[in-house]
Amino acid sequence: MTTLTAEKTKDLKQRREAPLSTRTDLKAAATRDVSAALNAILADVFALYVKTKNFHWHMSGPHFRDYHLLLDEQADQLFEMTDPIAERVRKLGGITIRSIGQIARTQRIPDNDAEYVEPADMLAELGDDNRTLASRLRQVHNVCEEHGDVATASLIEVWLDETERRSWFLFEANRR
Repeated sequence: MTTLTAEKTKDLKQRREAPLSTRTDLKAAATRDVSAALNAILADVFALYVKTKNFHWHMSGPHFRDYHLLLDEQADQLFEMTDPIAERVRKLGGITIRSIGQIARTQRIPDNDAEYVEPADMLAELGDDNRTLASRLRQVHNVCEEHGDVATASLIEVWLDETERRSWFLFEANRR
């Protein structure tokens, strides 16, 4: 093996073993803080997605079709948030969630493992969870502003609007 080939092999091996270093003009503190905040949001979004699907699957009653379709639409919207959140963490140079176990350890949206939940209670619980998510998105937006991370703040503004819309629909669907 030539010296040049040996050097290339050594260089490649060092790069494979090196920690992730994504190029960004944001400071290391921004990567740390924004990534941590987004990972918590990502865990919450996954938890809310699963809960929404759970209620979608177990919906019953006279408004079954409407509620079933509403929750399916909302679950799809939540799932669509997951990849952009995780990819934003990676663009910043952070590491994101790797497993269901990590989601369970990180999530702040509580699970609902009850065998039966009344449809009105399902809608109310999901409404509360979406309002909680909206509040947490605002907190992450503040972290982004502190670090000058305009791109992440912009994404959060869209997710916040979608979350408020889900809350609104759940509230209106549950009015008597």
